[in-house]
Amino acid sequence: MSNVYSFLDVKAALVGPGGAINLGDAAGVAEEGISIDPAGDVNTMMIGADGTGTHSLHADKSGQITVRLLKTSPTNALLSAMVNFQRSSAASHGQNTITIADVSRGDVITCEGCAFKRIPNMGYGKEAGVLEWVFDSIRVTQTLGL
Repeated sequence: MSNVYSFLDVKAALVGPGGAINLGDAAGVAEEGISIDPAGDVNTMMIGADGTGTHSLHADKSGQITVRLLKTSPTNALLSAMVNFQRSSAASHGQNTITIADVSRGDVITCEGCAFKRIPNMGYGKEAGVLEWVFDSIRVTQTLGL
């Protein structure tokens, strides 16, 4: 077993109305990369006045995916065209799937029912900067390898 990691082994893609876009290696991903954040907790614990307790398992598998791209990445133009297309009709909204896999480690994350949450904040300054593309996902399923 190797304790080595490289973003070069990360394969990521966005597929939905208006296109299929590479979000992994060669997409101009910034150092901060891609993050997947659960929207809610798996459990709620309640403790009664007498000290007894109960756990409530939540079915919520929603989450938020943030893809950080260098401002100069051509992938920004592809995402911009896709979000503009999807904003033209509710029939195209929330129909994206994002898949992320680390082929060396065996991680596989599938995000279904994804919608563009917002377009990136823009700035022009001394350095080119990073654009953050944020998506809401109804269902995030993750299987971690190694």
